[in-house]
Amino acid sequence: MTQERQRVLVARRLFPEISQRLAQHFEVDAYQEPEPLAPEALAERLQGCAGVLITGTERIDAALLAACPQLRAVCSMAVGYNNIDVSACTARRVLATNAPGVLTETTADFGFALMMAAARRISESEHWLRAGQWKQWSYDLFAGSDVYGATLGIVGMGRIGQAIARRGALGFDMKVAYHNRSRLSGADEAVVGAQYLALHDLLRVADHLVIVVPYTPQTHHLIGAAELALMKPTATLTNIARGGVVDDAALAQALHERRIAAAGLDVFEGEPRVHPGLLAVPNVVLTPHIASASLPTRRAMADLAASNLIAALTGGRPPTPLNPEVVA
Repeated sequence: MTQERQRVLVARRLFPEISQRLAQHFEVDAYQEPEPLAPEALAERLQGCAGVLITGTERIDAALLAACPQLRAVCSMAVGYNNIDVSACTARRVLATNAPGVLTETTADFGFALMMAAARRISESEHWLRAGQWKQWSYDLFAGSDVYGATLGIVGMGRIGQAIARRGALGFDMKVAYHNRSRLSGADEAVVGAQYLALHDLLRVADHLVIVVPYTPQTHHLIGAAELALMKPTATLTNIARGGVVDDAALAQALHERRIAAAGLDVFEGEPRVHPGLLAVPNVVLTPHIASASLPTRRAMADLAASNLIAALTGGRPPTPLNPEVVA
């Protein structure tokens, strides 16, 4: 008698080859609509499934796990996992995984590009040009701030933060200062000459501040009105971390009042909604959560999630577990 194959759900439209790879091991339900599944629809679709491949959008919480008792593995192709209740997964012996590492350099590239676009007023000037307002040259026409030789402040010095630090120090001769939950080793600091500072000191000295911390209850509104008030009026702020780390309402007000010069944002509170105050100011570059969006990187992210799912359900060791005690 042939053993019945385990069922898995691919919860978002992805590269066809990912579903084809999973189909070598499982019965695959590949959701193909552009809109994400609502929580109730996700729970319904997961009935009878042993595993699910998700992005950073689908919410995996205790209520969903209770409604899907056969679920054994939740594998995300994102590095951030604030949409997954890892404790609830562990309590139900459901393996949770993410996809760190494969998107580090691509995301660092994008973060640096977004910072430069904000500093040099690229988006603002392009909109002005497209509106037909370019009539003549002037010495202060969209004059921004220099990146080369400036002070780069990084909040969050994990893989991506360190990759941004290398770009700044080695490529642009920037002075690098950082704040992190734990200080780097002396050897890691020496690679880019990074200086560890308390957050309030970092905010005061940074010409260009880049936020790369994970979103947790402790980092909610880590940068709010009080923190923005410490920054230089010539400074820029770039957020490629998660929406909610920065208080978007406070940032919109600071930008409107020119209390900081500019911002570059790839993530937002309550995305895909964007605070209307951010849409109303010209001195901000806005992108729709695409920092990891190169085709090779997105393929690698999905492929790592598939590798985790295959290993989790076939007796292997998943490469990047969030709760390894489940498979220990």
